Amino acid sequence: MTSDAKSPEEYISEIPEERKPYMHKLRETILQNLPGGFREEMSYGMIGYVVPHELYPPGYHVNTELPLPFVSIASQKNNLALYHMGIYASPELYNWWLEEYKNRVKSKLDMGKSCVRFKKLDDIPFDLIGELCTKMSVEEWITIYENQIKNHKKK
Repeated sequence: MTSDAKSPEEYISEIPEERKPYMHKLRETILQNLPGGFREEMSYGMIGYVVPHELYPPGYHVNTELPLPFVSIASQKNNLALYHMGIYASPELYNWWLEEYKNRVKSKLDMGKSCVRFKKLDDIPFDLIGELCTKMSVEEWITIYENQIKNHKKK
């Protein structure tokens, strides 16, 4: 479910009322814990956290006019979703996430490659998400992106 919202505030104003407190808290958790250099903006119709062109001029290889995406949050049809490209690209971070989630959260993990879906909003592990956000700097993300995603896609 994408949105034409021009700002995170407008995006949140459009989602169902019962989801708004959770989305506000998810957004605040990310903003408080994401290392410096990432910028919040609307990206792909979701609230996104990106590496701006000022820090990474090549941008995203799929569309170089866009900044390099890192994390996004969205209200989907049946859930709130967290998209974290670091989990997708770093086996170490992926394994850390799986283990920590299992140890800290009672509900079963519902996850795709980079997408974590939260159907039961009261089960969102905000502390764990905050910790996840601290695990990768802009510089680390750019290096992983160039070595594991961008250059791999060209082969």
